[in-house]
Amino acid sequence: MGYLLLEGGAEFGGRMSEPDLRAIELAGGVDAPIAILPTAAAPDHNHKRAGNNGVRWFQSLGAQNVFAVDVIDAKSANDSSLASQIRNSKIIYLVGGFPRHLGETLKDSTCWDAALEAHRNGAVLAGSSAGAMVMCEHYFDPYEKRIMRGLNLVSNACVLPHHNNFGKAWAGQLTKALPGVTLIGIDEYTGMLQTDSVTNSRTETDYVWRVYGGGEVTLYRGESIVSYGRGGRLSL
Repeated sequence: MGYLLLEGGAEFGGRMSEPDLRAIELAGGVDAPIAILPTAAAPDHNHKRAGNNGVRWFQSLGAQNVFAVDVIDAKSANDSSLASQIRNSKIIYLVGGFPRHLGETLKDSTCWDAALEAHRNGAVLAGSSAGAMVMCEHYFDPYEKRIMRGLNLVSNACVLPHHNNFGKAWAGQLTKALPGVTLIGIDEYTGMLQTDSVTNSRTETDYVWRVYGGGEVTLYRGESIVSYGRGGRLSL
């Protein structure tokens, strides 16, 4: 099994280098193939720029094999040639943008199946803002003001991206709307990487996450609010 990386937004710059460099290391080093999926940026025709930004960013961190995979709609999400590129990648990175378009485009698609297969074989699945949101069991669509079902790689969880900017304002309503669900507030330029696994007293697997970058990760569990800074370790 591979790794998960959730980032809070403002990707491809600043202190986001810390989690992304660690992802490159876990993926096998600078020669590891890195697939940038600009799906979430497609609704406003921004996917080419977003994909190119991702390529340039990872190249600036030393990566030698970075490419954008234009999964932008249902047709391309079921393109076997694009799925093959994703399947053979060691980092699959979902950029920010429109979460509902991203979640609904990837769900049950050939390309998402390929991403899951790569993850099972050790790849890092990473997402920033909308990309992080849809990887959880629940996400909030700010455009339609609706709670949606995510891709459920992180169960019983919902990400509040850009937490130090506007995401914190969602906490009150989502705490009421999703009782018992852990809300994960992730600041911009900040990532949380799923690393070690431990077996709990119920013989189930818990994962330990570590915080990287310039801000904090804040967990909301009912009335409990706990923040973790750079280097902090947490479990969900």
